[in-house]
Amino acid sequence: MGMRISINGFGRIGRNVFRVICQRYPDVEVVHINDLTDPATLAHLLKYDSVHGPFDGKVEAGKDSIKVNGKKIAVTAIKDPAQLPHAANQVDFVVESTGIFTSREACQKHLDAGAKRVLLTVPPKDEVDAMIVLGVNEATLKPEHRIISNASCTTNCLAPLAKVLDAKFGIVRGMMTTVHAYTNDQQVLDLPHKDLRRARAAACNIIPTTTGAARAVGKVLPTLKGKLDGCALRVPVPDGSVVDLVAELKTDVTVEDLNKAYAEAAKAKDLKGILQYSEDPLVSSDIVRNPHSTIFDAQSTMVMEKRMVKLVAWYDNEWGYSNRVVELMRLANKMKLPKAPKAASKAEGAAPAGK
Repeated sequence: MGMRISINGFGRIGRNVFRVICQRYPDVEVVHINDLTDPATLAHLLKYDSVHGPFDGKVEAGKDSIKVNGKKIAVTAIKDPAQLPHAANQVDFVVESTGIFTSREACQKHLDAGAKRVLLTVPPKDEVDAMIVLGVNEATLKPEHRIISNASCTTNCLAPLAKVLDAKFGIVRGMMTTVHAYTNDQQVLDLPHKDLRRARAAACNIIPTTTGAARAVGKVLPTLKGKLDGCALRVPVPDGSVVDLVAELKTDVTVEDLNKAYAEAAKAKDLKGILQYSEDPLVSSDIVRNPHSTIFDAQSTMVMEKRMVKLVAWYDNEWGYSNRVVELMRLANKMKLPKAPKAASKAEGAAPAGK
């Protein structure tokens, strides 16, 4: 059975999700796009991409739609999610990729508008039904979950890395640094921003900033709650990022032990398509458009005094993450939503009338 998708926010992630669907999943249909930008601009940005190249297909713009490979897709510019035509479009899943509607209350508006489920493409502002990292905790996904977060691109890289390390050797504590491509939450030139470091020109600075990715691992791997923290360094590349994890272990290890563990884990069923093991001398441009969440760099593994380790894993923060978004929606869509309990009728709920 096919799945009908509405994308709210046709930016970097929204467009990459669209490309993933077109390239890999004929059973998934994008029926609606909502963005405050006009259809002509959206079509142009889908057709031409500075990082991922031209769209493999025909893209045309209409007055209130875009046409992709001959298929017309409605485009609206509605600010309030509660007013979106999800019911009329019979939407199974909304990809909430604006970066604005990140709370449960905000996502609920999509459900009120008639969507069956919502997939949030950032960590939630508060508690939602589930935050899932594929390869790590998808077993916790339940049919009744309607508002689901795909966590962040960095958590999707770090969590599988930490899962293998903790399962094999036990993590006492760890610190992560993500050396991350710049994003549109930074300034191109020095201009005001609430984060004064992000106010500086993205293309000519290494910019230290915050990330909740390491702490979020404790939400998808409860055994690591409170054991990981980290920071981010935004660097002048448009895509392609890397996690540097330093951890203290419970057992003695060697570089060979660690690399063997990840080589084996990459072949395991639970991490197939999620974790990739590489012994090549990689740089960031080598992993752009790599669909894996975690690309383990065996050449960078280090051990100090048997229990202090450094691991490096690459990730395409756009393409890899967008693949997980679609895979998670397809997984959830296979789970039939339970029927809502029927409200008691007045006749059933009324007390017997007195004489």
